[in-house]
Amino acid sequence: MQPEFDAYKAEMRSRGFDEVIARTWAPDTTLATHTHEFGLEALVVAGEMSLIVNGCTRHLKPGDTFALEAGVPHAERYGPTGATYWVARRHPA
Repeated sequence: MQPEFDAYKAEMRSRGFDEVIARTWAPDTTLATHTHEFGLEALVVAGEMSLIVNGCTRHLKPGDTFALEAGVPHAERYGPTGATYWVARRHPA
Protein backbone atom coordinates (compact mmCIF):
# COMPACT_ATOMS: atom_id res chain seq x y z
CA MET A 1 0.00 0.00 0.00
CA GLN A 2 2.87 2.42 0.67
CA PRO A 3 3.81 3.25 -2.96
CA GLU A 4 0.17 3.96 -3.80
CA PHE A 5 -0.28 6.07 -0.67
CA ASP A 6 2.91 7.99 -1.46
CA ALA A 7 1.55 8.82 -4.94
CA TYR A 8 -1.82 9.89 -3.46
CA LYS A 9 -0.04 12.04 -0.89
CA ALA A 10 2.13 13.73 -3.52
CA GLU A 11 -0.91 14.46 -5.71
CA MET A 12 -2.95 15.91 -2.85
CA ARG A 13 -0.03 18.03 -1.62
CA SER A 14 0.34 19.41 -5.17
CA ARG A 15 -3.36 20.39 -4.98
CA GLY A 16 -2.73 22.47 -1.86
CA PHE A 17 -3.65 20.08 0.97
CA ASP A 18 -1.31 20.53 3.93
CA GLU A 19 -1.91 17.18 5.68
CA VAL A 20 -2.40 13.74 4.13
CA ILE A 21 -2.87 10.68 6.33
CA ALA A 22 -4.34 7.17 6.39
CA ARG A 23 -7.18 6.65 8.89
CA THR A 24 -8.33 3.20 10.02
CA TRP A 25 -11.53 2.70 11.99
CA ALA A 26 -12.52 -0.34 14.04
CA PRO A 27 -15.52 -2.47 13.06
CA ASP A 28 -18.95 -1.02 13.83
CA THR A 29 -17.61 2.32 15.08
CA THR A 30 -20.14 5.18 15.10
CA LEU A 31 -19.23 8.85 15.33
CA ALA A 32 -22.05 11.18 16.32
CA THR A 33 -22.65 14.39 14.39
CA HIS A 34 -19.58 16.63 14.53
CA THR A 35 -17.63 19.17 12.46
CA HIS A 36 -13.99 19.78 11.54
CA GLU A 37 -12.07 23.05 11.29
CA PHE A 38 -10.50 21.78 8.05
CA GLY A 39 -11.83 20.89 4.61
CA LEU A 40 -11.04 17.43 3.30
CA GLU A 41 -11.08 15.00 0.40
CA ALA A 42 -10.79 11.27 1.04
CA LEU A 43 -10.50 7.94 -0.78
CA VAL A 44 -11.87 4.76 0.81
CA VAL A 45 -9.28 1.98 0.38
CA ALA A 46 -10.68 -0.85 2.54
CA GLY A 47 -13.88 -1.84 4.31
CA GLU A 48 -17.04 0.22 4.16
CA MET A 49 -18.59 3.23 5.82
CA SER A 50 -21.63 5.47 5.76
CA LEU A 51 -21.34 9.25 5.75
CA ILE A 52 -24.43 11.16 6.89
CA VAL A 53 -24.72 14.82 5.84
CA ASN A 54 -27.93 16.89 6.06
CA GLY A 55 -29.97 13.75 6.75
CA CYS A 56 -28.69 12.01 3.60
CA THR A 57 -26.69 8.79 3.99
CA ARG A 58 -24.02 7.85 1.48
CA HIS A 59 -22.67 4.29 1.62
CA LEU A 60 -18.98 4.20 0.65
CA LYS A 61 -16.76 1.26 -0.31
CA PRO A 62 -13.21 0.89 -1.68
CA GLY A 63 -12.59 3.23 -4.60
CA ASP A 64 -15.26 5.73 -3.51
CA THR A 65 -14.32 9.30 -2.65
CA PHE A 66 -15.91 11.98 -0.52
CA ALA A 67 -15.26 15.61 0.33
CA LEU A 68 -16.38 17.93 3.12
CA GLU A 69 -15.91 21.64 3.55
CA ALA A 70 -14.78 22.93 6.95
CA GLY A 71 -17.63 23.30 9.44
CA VAL A 72 -20.09 20.91 7.74
CA PRO A 73 -21.96 18.82 10.35
CA HIS A 74 -21.75 15.10 9.59
CA ALA A 75 -21.87 11.67 11.24
CA GLU A 76 -19.99 8.48 10.34
CA ARG A 77 -20.72 4.77 10.70
CA TYR A 78 -18.15 2.09 9.91
CA GLY A 79 -19.04 -1.39 8.66
CA PRO A 80 -18.58 -4.84 10.20
CA THR A 81 -14.93 -5.00 9.08
CA GLY A 82 -14.18 -1.35 9.82
CA ALA A 83 -12.72 0.92 7.16
CA THR A 84 -9.54 2.60 6.02
CA TYR A 85 -9.41 5.77 4.00
CA TRP A 86 -6.72 8.15 2.86
CA VAL A 87 -7.62 11.73 3.72
CA ALA A 88 -6.17 15.03 2.56
CA ARG A 89 -6.91 17.97 4.83
CA ARG A 90 -6.72 21.68 4.13
CA HIS A 91 -6.42 23.65 7.37
CA PRO A 92 -7.23 27.38 7.51
CA ALA A 93 -4.21 29.67 7.17
